[in-house]
Amino acid sequence: MYDVVVIGAGHAGCEAALAAARMGCRTLLLTMNLDNVALMPCNPSIGGPAKGHVVREIDALGGEMAHNIDRTFIQIRMLNTGKGPAVRALRAQADKRLYSLSMKHTLEKQPNLDLKQALVEELKPAGDSGAALSVKTNTGWMYEGKTVVLTTGTSLAGRVIVGETAYPAGRAGEFAAYGLSQSLRNLGFTLGRLKTGTPPRLDARTIDFGKTVPQPGSEVPLYFSFIPPNEPLYFSPPNPVYPQDRPIQWRQQIPCYLVYTNEKTHQIIRSNLHRAPLFTGLINGVGPRYCPSIEDKIVRFADKNAHGLFLEPEGWQTNEVYVQGANTSLPEDVQLAMLRTIPALENVEMMRVGYAIEYDYVPPSQIQATLESRLVPGLFFAGQINGTSGYEEAAGQGLIAGINAALKTRDKPPIILRRDQAYIGVMIDDLVTRELTEPYRLLTSRAEYRLLLRQGNVDLRLTPIGYSLGLIQEDRCQAVEEKRREIAGELKRLAKTYFSPGEELDSLLHRYHIAPMGRSVSALEFLRRPEANYELLNNLGFGKAELEPDWQEQVEIEAKYEGYIKRQMAEVERVRRLEDRPIPSRFDYDGINGFRIEARERLKHFQPATLGQASRIYGVTPADIAVLMVNLEKAKYAEAAGS
Repeated sequence: MYDVVVIGAGHAGCEAALAAARMGCRTLLLTMNLDNVALMPCNPSIGGPAKGHVVREIDALGGEMAHNIDRTFIQIRMLNTGKGPAVRALRAQADKRLYSLSMKHTLEKQPNLDLKQALVEELKPAGDSGAALSVKTNTGWMYEGKTVVLTTGTSLAGRVIVGETAYPAGRAGEFAAYGLSQSLRNLGFTLGRLKTGTPPRLDARTIDFGKTVPQPGSEVPLYFSFIPPNEPLYFSPPNPVYPQDRPIQWRQQIPCYLVYTNEKTHQIIRSNLHRAPLFTGLINGVGPRYCPSIEDKIVRFADKNAHGLFLEPEGWQTNEVYVQGANTSLPEDVQLAMLRTIPALENVEMMRVGYAIEYDYVPPSQIQATLESRLVPGLFFAGQINGTSGYEEAAGQGLIAGINAALKTRDKPPIILRRDQAYIGVMIDDLVTRELTEPYRLLTSRAEYRLLLRQGNVDLRLTPIGYSLGLIQEDRCQAVEEKRREIAGELKRLAKTYFSPGEELDSLLHRYHIAPMGRSVSALEFLRRPEANYELLNNLGFGKAELEPDWQEQVEIEAKYEGYIKRQMAEVERVRRLEDRPIPSRFDYDGINGFRIEARERLKHFQPATLGQASRIYGVTPADIAVLMVNLEKAKYAEAAGS
């Protein structure tokens, strides 16, 4: 019998299994194909706004995704550099096969973790053995787990769709898991149906890169992990079919390439909509709003005469190129015809056809904020089975599910990240308080405290939690606390350090095109000016040049956004009174007088754990929360009187 059994070795499953094993639990990871561990069936990239924040949060908590992409990326960039610090985010292109192989090696080397290939057919209560659940494979073999984490991706009753053709598959080339869907229904779960898609892959040898706009990687070192790798795992030299517009010294990278659709492209798509499964009724599942297919874009944004597409190489030693922005389930001949209307792709050949996939999921109103199911104790869900999309969202859920499954086996309280603590907390809270009508994608706009959730302060927010769980080493936690002290100390020092007006200072300021000072100001006040930054403080002799560069950046952000940060912290404290107020499980909402019918039905459906969660449920008003608070107080006094 295992402490934790993880079903599925995608991005959620890998994080769940590693977390449980690293916390000392005897862990089993089951996957239908060991060659597809941590596969990237869609975009071969990690990161982006909100998603990149999650990857850094995974790293600060002791997860693996950041380390793995740092070892295997073929390009990395910082996005939104012209915007505020809350939305700046890293994004990296991965060597698709190398990413998978690197994660498989990590799993194989992990103590307490068994990795086995098997297709799970049945999940049921284990009986009197002491385990929570019994797992049966397609060969009839049985495994028992005190806890089980289900991370099935798109495998549950999956169906691949291209044009008029549809066939069962979890992904192209993989089996669909029908028995597991039925097992979940037998356990009492309600299942829904969602859809996602992927674009065609092109042969790089048939692309005219001279007609594209190169998108080079960063010229300065960038990493997701707070502990950069000693050396990358890439194979060099890179494939010569990808032209290098200029060498980047710190690490070999491959550019991506921008092209645009045109009216000919759109006309071919429009004239073939009668063959598009999205419009013929062949597809029943709801697709992601924020990642629409190319045919959906042409219909929804009919006023646009061009859409940007990014040609993204899939690895160092492959000719396959991913067409970001061209997800489609159009027939194969239409896919090829539309691509060949783009100047750089006039002679292009497809290596893999794009397709849509429908799959079962478990609407997340059936899980708690710990990711444990409400119906079956010891059963946790993570990833696309909860209705999310994206590798990063899946990995973040997998990490939390693995942690909480491990804690449950030790009879310890679970970890629940708050909305002001982490984007992972925002995502999970959204899942358990909102009705899901389409695949969920994490966005920076979903976080009301996003100025507190910057990617640069992730380690300050979450590393102590990772250390308390045994997932972060003591020396790393001590280094984070040193960073915290140094930043606070530098802010105090700057507040006490003053510029004295004079000819010498004015001359220095003139050199940097800054107006003379008419009065004495503190270095902290000076740093708040729009034209000032910490590098300028160093040049003027008022900074602390020995501070680490990212520490200097955090000092600058804390100074410039002090007022906004204080307001958000005050709002966090105000809301926390609701967040910390628990609602008893199985609370009798029917017994509340004066409750609106809609509020009663929504609260019974979602079963919120706290008043804070209840307040965010659609259809529950502030007046409903006031009534609920009064009745919670009555129940509390009645219980005290009875005891």
